[in-house]
Amino acid sequence: MRLSLQIALRFLRSGRGQTILIVLGISIGVAVQLFIGSLIQGLQVNLINTTIGSSSQITIEPTNEEKIIKDWERAIYEAELFRPDVSKISVAASGPGTLDYEVDTAPILIRGFNFEEADKIYNFKEGLYEGDLPRRKDEASIGKELSLKAGIDVGDKILIQTPRGEIVRYLVTGLFDLGVASINDSWIVTDLNTAQSVLGLGDGVSTIEMQVEDVFNADLLSEKIAYALSSDELTVENWKDQNASLLSGLNGQSVSSNMIQVFVLVAVLLGISSVLAISVVQRSRQLGILKAMGIKDRQASLIFVFQGLILGIIGAILGVSFGFGLLFLFTKFAVNPDGTAVVPIFINPGFILLSGSFAIVSAMIASVIPARISSKLNPIEVIKNG
Repeated sequence: MRLSLQIALRFLRSGRGQTILIVLGISIGVAVQLFIGSLIQGLQVNLINTTIGSSSQITIEPTNEEKIIKDWERAIYEAELFRPDVSKISVAASGPGTLDYEVDTAPILIRGFNFEEADKIYNFKEGLYEGDLPRRKDEASIGKELSLKAGIDVGDKILIQTPRGEIVRYLVTGLFDLGVASINDSWIVTDLNTAQSVLGLGDGVSTIEMQVEDVFNADLLSEKIAYALSSDELTVENWKDQNASLLSGLNGQSVSSNMIQVFVLVAVLLGISSVLAISVVQRSRQLGILKAMGIKDRQASLIFVFQGLILGIIGAILGVSFGFGLLFLFTKFAVNPDGTAVVPIFINPGFILLSGSFAIVSAMIASVIPARISSKLNPIEVIKNG
């Protein structure tokens, strides 16, 4: 084996042109694979964060006529049995209403939260760009679009008509921007007790909202939670069922990315195999002499297997470096007006390791054909025919 390795290294050094050509082919293939894969993953992560990153991914809802979860503490206890898969849990008291401002009215959604828990899901504190969150009864915060449309600012008092026909007055303590126009245009956010009182929910809540560690496992996890709930008046929804079009788009991106990467690897494999096969023909006389001197067929085959391994390792290292260079250039040239990258790059160490490993394995597979050719060479015929 050691002899085969030494001969493989000597062949690579003597045929520098072929060696450089193969290494460049492998490194470009790995770089393209890494660039496309990281770009698609970054796009998917960005889409997920934008659409469901700051919202409920699994929601427990009531099915009774009152639309109230009465024993919500029990439901939370049963959902928490699935930690750490369930990472965040919060309750909400929600109901429609009508905002009455100077020139018009607007439909709104009253939402009451325990902000200590809800902020972990909705990032209210981060989205608050003016004022503070409600701290006392009859205080509320509203979204950016709604404040601009209705001409409302911090310190103003607003009138809201509830579903029961009552008129309530709130002091606006803050303005928020959660990055979703529909939320910014409709939510009136207050504390849980105030919303429960205004909406006539008593001690009940409207929903129990959760986020999970693996968003793509939300559907399976929601089924487990639904099975564990002791109340027959509850149902469990998840973001995958509610965002079928988004999920279809993400799956399409993944499939197209995987196909491109497979075609790149196949092209690299065929290129390496053909160049090494030519190398066998070019070095057939040397191989014939080595066999005549006593080298075995297995050792002759190992020469090209070692060549594939060495070329794969060098190509993988250079390819990963080139790939990072492409990603860096992309973040510098493909930018938004504010200077941020159009698509945030997602670095997945596991994917990088997988790309490099595939390159090495592909190079070794490509070396099988020339290895078999070399093992079948007849030293007498090779030397005789020159």
